[in-house]
Amino acid sequence: MKRSMLSAPPANPRRRGWITALPFILVTVTLGGIYVCVAGRLPERLATHFGLDGRPDGYSSAQGFLWGCLLTLLVLGAGIGGLVQLRMPARSGRLLVAMGYFTAVALGYPAAVILFGNTEGAAVATVRLPVWQVAVALGAGVAAGGLGWLLAGADPAERRPSSGPVRRLDLPPGVRAGWSRTVSSPLMGVLAGAMACLGVVLGVSAGWVGGGAMLLGGLAVAVHCSVRVTVDRRGLTLTPTLLPVPLHRIPLEKVAEASSRRIATFAEYGGWGYRIRPGGSGLLLRSGEGVVLQLTTGREFVVTVDDSATAAALLTTYLDRRRSGEGG
Repeated sequence: MKRSMLSAPPANPRRRGWITALPFILVTVTLGGIYVCVAGRLPERLATHFGLDGRPDGYSSAQGFLWGCLLTLLVLGAGIGGLVQLRMPARSGRLLVAMGYFTAVALGYPAAVILFGNTEGAAVATVRLPVWQVAVALGAGVAAGGLGWLLAGADPAERRPSSGPVRRLDLPPGVRAGWSRTVSSPLMGVLAGAMACLGVVLGVSAGWVGGGAMLLGGLAVAVHCSVRVTVDRRGLTLTPTLLPVPLHRIPLEKVAEASSRRIATFAEYGGWGYRIRPGGSGLLLRSGEGVVLQLTTGREFVVTVDDSATAAALLTTYLDRRRSGEGG
């Protein structure tokens, strides 16, 4: 007996773009409407930021708070909508739509509560945002995210470029060889430098908690901006050019197959750096040719690097030797 499973049909990009924009439009209009209704009862200075105890610890003008909320919603809505429209990455569009719904509601609900809370006529210092309101905001966001997931429909089937045929290198029995190339991203290097400078400025002006976090973020980006890719009888190794310690190593015994193909970094993985996606991960510092490893776990690992066909061929040679019992 055959069983059929109901699933949402794939949504076309234009329809999905409007679906993504919908919660941001609704929340923006709602906040604007609430402000118009309560503007006459709002004090000049609003309590707009609250500590863990629900007491206010930050203040702003009513118009400044409103415009800040609306601008945040506009930027986030445009950014998420743009990624969904461009299908970057292709297999995460539905998740992005759900995240958009969650974000719009989880940000909009507290903003509405704050506007209403400041209209009670009491002193600003007595306004409260209890923790249960935050929990309600998160719960409403999760519910909205589920609605967005249903409305988005299934993601379109990914059309991944096929891997090129790779033959083993013609190495005489017992002869060992190695391969190594360096791949770099100047843009990530600039970003790392900018984050380091900003971390120093924040540390001096605002304290070293935030400054230190920014410096650590800059260091993490710097470690990944230039990497030496090495292939030998042990497998594949990624080593940062700034540090002598391997960043990632895949032993030969964990590799099922090695190949080479062109990789569209944004379309397939959504950005540069060390990326993780369903079914695979990799280090991608640019688009173009790369080594593709099918692991024994069923996952895929990719590295964008020049002369990737030679690296894949050498790995194939060592894999064949291992399977035939020739040894390294």
